[in-house]
Amino acid sequence: MAEENDTGYDEKVKYVNVISQPLASKKTTKKIHKLVKKAASAKFVRRGVKEVVKALRKGEKGFCVIAGDISPVDVITHLPIMCEDRDVPYLYVPSKHDLGAAASTKRPTSCILINPKDSFDDMELYGKIVEEARSVAPIKY
Repeated sequence: MAEENDTGYDEKVKYVNVISQPLASKKTTKKIHKLVKKAASAKFVRRGVKEVVKALRKGEKGFCVIAGDISPVDVITHLPIMCEDRDVPYLYVPSKHDLGAAASTKRPTSCILINPKDSFDDMELYGKIVEEARSVAPIKY
């Protein structure tokens, strides 16, 4: 089963848009999906472009996860710029279907903003992923 996931990741990376940088590695993608699943069950996520943009405009901080296989790409091209302007770290993951499944929805999801409060259980995993996102970011925070 682990072999299927390995080839699955490589297969999904083939369909990623050109602008999808920084793209999370295979290991980081698994960690991100785990974090999204925990945050979704604790109700600390904003799903979809409309909700994420609204939250960013209102000044919410957190960690943004963007799917790399969105078509048309114009739907999400403004999100990295908004995140950089507001010092919100972000990473791309290869699949909108996997991101939607991790967020406990039946539909594919183009982006998610994780906005944990103090009561969030897995702040250690959140901190690790945010640090990794900041280390590979095109703009240093």
